[in-house]
Amino acid sequence: MYQIALDIQRLDEGPYWGTSPDLPGLIVQGATPEGVVDLAPDIARELIAVMIETGQPLPPGLRRVSVPVRISLVVPA
Repeated sequence: MYQIALDIQRLDEGPYWGTSPDLPGLIVQGATPEGVVDLAPDIARELIAVMIETGQPLPPGLRRVSVPVRISLVVPA
């Protein structure tokens, strides 16, 4: 399990865009910020798997965590 930061911004065209300074190459687009958050773990997991399979080094900002872990969640009101 890895922990990454996810930066979310609204695009001029309307949808939302998520990237991570910890995992270059992670790009997630969703109709809402919640949609970006929902999609990001699966896309990050696949990106990390491809990096491992192809022998690419994992980015230094990628932090491995073990359970139990405390994470911050954003809960829409």
